[in-house]
Amino acid sequence: MATMLKAESVGPVDVAVVELGGDGVDQEVAAAILDLRDTGTVKVIDISFVAKSADGTVTITEVTESNVAEVYRGLVDDELDLLNAEDLELVGAELPPGSTAMVMVWENTWASRLSAALRRSGSRVRMLERVPRPVVQEAIGALEEDK
Repeated sequence: MATMLKAESVGPVDVAVVELGGDGVDQEVAAAILDLRDTGTVKVIDISFVAKSADGTVTITEVTESNVAEVYRGLVDDELDLLNAEDLELVGAELPPGSTAMVMVWENTWASRLSAALRRSGSRVRMLERVPRPVVQEAIGALEEDK
């Protein structure tokens, strides 16, 4: 399903490091990513896995490698080299021993039209920050208390 990214029309690109529960093979997580991709919400650019053994050894595995669970294969639309081995080693250094993380890079295709319009008009986003989940939960809780 690969399509060529174009610099003038690409939406914002994000990277997330997700520490995976269990053995890291989660059909529900893969299905959620697939749904976001198939509905045009995101375009998956890269997925890598970083594991840290109990003795602290860090192993990096690309999603295209044969020893990665089939469940995540086929999710990558356009692979760009935005993550290098050094980036992934840094992720591994921060992981607790005996854990695995998925590092995923995606384009927010839902925002590509707005992003392109902003660029064409000479506009710039001066700040973009995700509101932490606990803050949102607290605000929702306050609304519910007011009812």
